[in-house]
Amino acid sequence: MPAPTNTFKQALADGETLFGCWMSMAEPYTAEILSGAGFDWLLIDGEHSPNDIRSIRDQMIALKGSASHPVVRVPVGETWIIKQVLDVGAQSVLVPMVETADQARELVRACRYPPNGTRGVGYAVGRVSDFGQMENYGPTADAQICLLVQVENKTGLDNLDEILAVEGVDGVFIGPADLSASMGYLGQTMHPDMVQTILGALKRIADAGKAPGILTTDEGMIRSSLEAGARFVAVAMDIALLLENGKAAASKWINGMG
Repeated sequence: MPAPTNTFKQALADGETLFGCWMSMAEPYTAEILSGAGFDWLLIDGEHSPNDIRSIRDQMIALKGSASHPVVRVPVGETWIIKQVLDVGAQSVLVPMVETADQARELVRACRYPPNGTRGVGYAVGRVSDFGQMENYGPTADAQICLLVQVENKTGLDNLDEILAVEGVDGVFIGPADLSASMGYLGQTMHPDMVQTILGALKRIADAGKAPGILTTDEGMIRSSLEAGARFVAVAMDIALLLENGKAAASKWINGMG
């Protein structure tokens, strides 16, 4: 039995546009609830959320069989953590703070088995191969891994064209918050200068034949990003959904008495 087809990667390759939700609550219960919400993909955030490899694994288990494809953002672009998230079942990985083509090439190698990469060959005891029951996993795995890199500072933006030329990078995600801070607009992702910069970067990514991605909950920015070519777009965040709806309910009954 070969590695399962990565439907997220296939959809991006086919030119489809996929809408997702950011999961920061680090809970399998939340993941299971959101798996029924209808998103194309759900992001398990290992960078800015209280996740470890066990909680990432548990959310992967909660999403098994869901139509919402799990994407795992690792905390840092290092081989050891990429190895772990792949072995617990992730097929799509988002890596923050990618600044150079050399870094992108090393990330590609981290996602591939030797002789084409440096991923450790331990799938026989991993969840990813159904604990060794998927006999043909190893030879077929590389083709089903989707590597998404984040360009989110001025250095990365300056090197964007070189990063886009790296074979094995499936998509490039523009991180509005960090990019804005790097360019002197901390907390001002919707500043006109930043909007222009972000949309320009998305268009460059699309023109290079890679899938552009972004996280934004602003409806106008979502539409503008789509027009610029964005194809994997996170349009919601679990914490924001909970907080905003909680505030609305409280305000309705406490302040307005219904």
